[in-house]
Amino acid sequence: MKKTGFIVLSLMLFATVASAQIPSGNVFFGYSYYNTDLFSNVNRTSANGWEASVEGKIIPFLGIVADLDGHYGSQSLSTVCSFGGACSVNGNFSEYNYLFGPRVSVSVAKLRPFAEVLVGAGHVNITNGFGSDTSFAVAFGGGIDYKLIHALAWRLQGDYVKTHLLGATQNNARVSTGIVLHF
Repeated sequence: MKKTGFIVLSLMLFATVASAQIPSGNVFFGYSYYNTDLFSNVNRTSANGWEASVEGKIIPFLGIVADLDGHYGSQSLSTVCSFGGACSVNGNFSEYNYLFGPRVSVSVAKLRPFAEVLVGAGHVNITNGFGSDTSFAVAFGGGIDYKLIHALAWRLQGDYVKTHLLGATQNNARVSTGIVLHF
């Protein structure tokens, strides 16, 4: 009986110590570069903006992520002029993506590589009467965190983001970097 009690007590103690070792998550905020083909008949364009995410750990190597980004740019667009010919109009745009999903990661010394699959929505707004649209969005990617000090790291991340806005499919590339706070 003493032996069984000792084993149960030991297991409870080890479970408590092990759970204390699981980081509860992280928050990221940083600069983001976005390369998009917003209109299928126009060349790709670049946009600059921000990305923010929060991750809550479920188990040591698996977390759930909420990822938000905003990118801003402009593109020369062709439209029909009032006299019947083709005109070029500069359209400023803003695109926001609201994504959620799992992230797998592992810590190795000062590095924490990760991979993620995120789903959600993308929304674009274009000036000069071109309107706005919202669609389903999906992102596949990953990155690496480099630990600077105990709770602070630097992140480099890259994602493929697919949306279907304004009647066309976009295959976008997003590269982000910034500060990560582990809690």
